[in-house]
Amino acid sequence: MAKKKLAEGLPSKQDILKYIADNPGMVGKREIAKAFGVGPELRVQLKGLLRELKAEGDINQGHGKRMAPKDSLPEVTLVDLVKLDRDGDLMGRPVEWTGDGEAPRIIFETGGKARRREMSDVGVGDRVLARVTRAGRSRYVGRVIKRLEKDEQPVLGVFTLTEDGEGRLQPTDKKVRHEYVIAQEHRNNAKPGEIVVAQPMQGRRFGLKTAKVIEVIGSSTDPKALSLIPIFSLGIPTKFSEAALHDAEKAKPVHLGQREDLRSIPLITIDPEDARDHDDAVFAEPDDDPNNPGGWHAIVAIADVAHYVRPGGALDHDARQRGNSTYFPDRVVPMLPEALSADLCSLVEHKDRACLAVHLWFDANGNKRRHKFVRGLMRCAAGLNYRQVQAAIDGMPDDAAQPFLEPVLKPLYACHAAVNKAREARQPLAINAPERRVVMGKNGHIAAIKPRDHMLSHQVIEDFMIMANVAAAEELEKRKQPCMYRVHEQPSDEKIDSLRKFLNTLDYKLAKGQGLRPMHFNAILDAAKGSEHERLINEVVLRSQMQAIYSPDNKGHFGLNLQKYAHFTSPIRRYADVLVHRALIRGLGLGDDGLPPEDDADFENIAEHISQTERRSMQAERDAMDRFVAAFMSEHVGAQFDGRITGVTRFGLFVELDETGADGFVPISTLGDDFYEHDEAHRALVGKRSHKRFRLGDGVTVRLAEATPVTGGLRFEIMGGDGASTNTRRGGAGGKPVVKKPTNRAPWSKHRSKKRK
Repeated sequence: MAKKKLAEGLPSKQDILKYIADNPGMVGKREIAKAFGVGPELRVQLKGLLRELKAEGDINQGHGKRMAPKDSLPEVTLVDLVKLDRDGDLMGRPVEWTGDGEAPRIIFETGGKARRREMSDVGVGDRVLARVTRAGRSRYVGRVIKRLEKDEQPVLGVFTLTEDGEGRLQPTDKKVRHEYVIAQEHRNNAKPGEIVVAQPMQGRRFGLKTAKVIEVIGSSTDPKALSLIPIFSLGIPTKFSEAALHDAEKAKPVHLGQREDLRSIPLITIDPEDARDHDDAVFAEPDDDPNNPGGWHAIVAIADVAHYVRPGGALDHDARQRGNSTYFPDRVVPMLPEALSADLCSLVEHKDRACLAVHLWFDANGNKRRHKFVRGLMRCAAGLNYRQVQAAIDGMPDDAAQPFLEPVLKPLYACHAAVNKAREARQPLAINAPERRVVMGKNGHIAAIKPRDHMLSHQVIEDFMIMANVAAAEELEKRKQPCMYRVHEQPSDEKIDSLRKFLNTLDYKLAKGQGLRPMHFNAILDAAKGSEHERLINEVVLRSQMQAIYSPDNKGHFGLNLQKYAHFTSPIRRYADVLVHRALIRGLGLGDDGLPPEDDADFENIAEHISQTERRSMQAERDAMDRFVAAFMSEHVGAQFDGRITGVTRFGLFVELDETGADGFVPISTLGDDFYEHDEAHRALVGKRSHKRFRLGDGVTVRLAEATPVTGGLRFEIMGGDGASTNTRRGGAGGKPVVKKPTNRAPWSKHRSKKRK
């Protein structure tokens, strides 16, 4: 940088800030003085200027009195290593972060001999002292200085015996590579094959570490244990306090009082067949307003959880701690005790239930004209499931749906046809990412892995819930009440650049510029429909999106293409919805159980907490699904399947099977006698001698070599073992398994407005 010297001999504060911002490495007083030609006689004044900038919060000062712009990390910082990315590099986050927005990502690359040696003793879960260098607006590259010892946490694993009778613990976390020795006096009556909780012990400097069993969970061969593993390992609370259970048991049904009487309106619930609670009901009819020709009036009634879960009470404490319910194939860990979640708060048939309802009026094109919130008393006329409703609309009503076909279902679908016009004009992100589900047999074992159906009846309910959520956000802004927004920000520049480069390799062009909207992504998705790349492009577009979070600050919902959006429709299973209900009650003067003033200032902390509990539940649900799938696949070790490559790393390939959606790993060592290099730009492994390529999205035929239900791990081998020449199917868009299995493919879905309950 050219020297810049002002007349007074000192640079301005703005000049200093610009210099620090323009230099990605951290700078000190010496570099600043040299850059601006500040002589020794002015060094004291320069030091005072820098001290003022630091006091004003415009710069951070780190190790060795080095400086960086605010919202940046010090040169040497404490970092928690949190996960491996698809390339096998460790990703970390700073232990302390006081800047605006989310903490920056720190990547610890493992390439090169020096780096591999440096990273050999650290892994996910470790805390390290690291030297970090800014590599982007919210991205750093880290180098490990020292691994820090920390108190050993309990470990979940399977207790086994060696041939000579020595006790061993095999951790259920596949990231933990080593076993533990369990001495005879520390087994706590554990039997081989049981899942146990063990506490690591100090003592050995060499060889395997030791541990003692502190709790026996159950048999590793019992499918019910597969969901217990992530529940324990991720610390999801399973027991309610005695006070919360007492409050739930003594709760009583509500009376009409000052509530609006909705019991004469045939509100119905429409849920999955395996729903465990029912927190929303719907109704629609033509609008009788002559000024709204072709318009519609709809009602979305939601369980009035806020009536029972009062601020500061035991139920509130436990619900906030959980943040949300967590759903597994064989069980649910509810946010509220069963006396509420499955009874008094659940909108069951023919029972009077308290509700918070919103009346919605739409014009003929589905645009919302107005809305009105009321606190009511309703009586569910029918509890139907998605399949029943769709069959009735398609002309095959069963006995339960038949009485409601003409008065309720047909008007509901007609109203939705109008709402859908506005939805299509809005163009929300249209990623096709279906889900899979585990079908449990009567004996408690896994009967099948099947796709989760998505019918028009699902879309009908989803769109009505979205409009109710929009109305809630608008009403709270109008009433100047705090709102817990559901925020989904647009993708970062880094993710967009990476996506654009990859799409270019497939001859798809993503629009350039700063104004990318969902419609631009939809254009790519539409162009890929029916092509060999359709599934791949849906997946890479999904991966490019930001994760939705809760926030008291409205930053819009990019995926839904909405400016104002809050969760209002599922208070039985989401604490965010309870907060929105309380804010509406206070803002509309609907009772004395609204949001207390002291919670206003705490919304930011609550938002961070419930965003974390949501991520925890999502991780637990994914981990459990992986284990259930591995248990199902363990009966088919040795069989051949068609799949596609969903991840490419320098260590091997991730492959997803076409029918079950099972995801496993192909180690690079099994690809043949060639040396494969990682082509990051094209997301491929390329044979150095043969030039054979394994690319993201390619179809492959694999053999299931190993299935480990306890860890959820699957290991595949590419058939033939001689590379991609005869075993790679381009595009990965179809293909049948070489050995037919009674399963159907169903990959996971990240974005669902109304989740399985």
